[in-house]
Amino acid sequence: MTEKQSWSDRLFGGFRKTSEKLTSNLTEVVGTAKLDDATLDDVEDALILSDLGPAAAARVRAKLSEKRFGLEITEQELKDAVAEEIAAILRPVAKPLEITAFPRPQVLLVIGVNGSGKTTTIAKLAHLFQEDDYAVMLAAGDTFRAAAIGQLATWADRVGVPLVRGPEGGDPASIVFDAVKKATEAGTDALIVDTAGRLQNKRELMDELAKIRKVLGRLNPEAPHDVVLVLDATNGQNALSQIDVFKEVAGVTGLVMTKLDGTARGGVLVQAAEQYGLPIHAIGVGEKIDDLRPFDPDLVARVIAGVA
Repeated sequence: MTEKQSWSDRLFGGFRKTSEKLTSNLTEVVGTAKLDDATLDDVEDALILSDLGPAAAARVRAKLSEKRFGLEITEQELKDAVAEEIAAILRPVAKPLEITAFPRPQVLLVIGVNGSGKTTTIAKLAHLFQEDDYAVMLAAGDTFRAAAIGQLATWADRVGVPLVRGPEGGDPASIVFDAVKKATEAGTDALIVDTAGRLQNKRELMDELAKIRKVLGRLNPEAPHDVVLVLDATNGQNALSQIDVFKEVAGVTGLVMTKLDGTARGGVLVQAAEQYGLPIHAIGVGEKIDDLRPFDPDLVARVIAGVA
């Protein structure tokens, strides 16, 4: 089995809930010989029921109507057409994280609510960069939870990258300052910073991130180069509301969708692309170190529509 096939299989598993729901609904739709208004209504409903959201569903419906209205359509043709329109929504936001900063390091702030898979995603991103022969360093900027520091230390050991950390309750900005200095001295390509995931007090989090940005700006005016929000796909619509909040408090530049484990409502990925237009860098389907891969819009679209 090739890596491409195995990743495709893992994606099928990750998007199983969304894919089965959508394909089942589309199978029921094709009871008529032609794509008429009634059939298009049913297609739109099927897409909404599969968590793709009203805007994306309306867009797919409009495109199908424009290209195929009044024509006979088989179930397979309908699924292929839906996959193509989903891909058209996803392609503009598919943007792998690339290490381009000069001078080095490229600083990535990683944010997300506690429990979103943020810490493991940081390790997986480090692993992805290592596969491209980049030197990586991690910084434990989520100092309010000892568990977060310990978990990141465990992953840093597993992946084999240095970690800059401070005491529990320490000042995140000073840790980030030390980390940037060390990464610069070591010639590190990418510095990935774990930040606090508390949303109970938005003002506190905003102040903390502003302080980190100020410190970074003194050392490298371009930093942070990326502000990556990690979303838990099992949260469905709640994941979208997190985009709203973190865009406001942190200036999010891109997304990573994680925990696509078969129970997740993966259709929200399409909804996020349609609604926010933020780059989607990568998606994760499990807990293993290689279960995070750059976002492939065409493959994901085919998986969702059940035609991959």
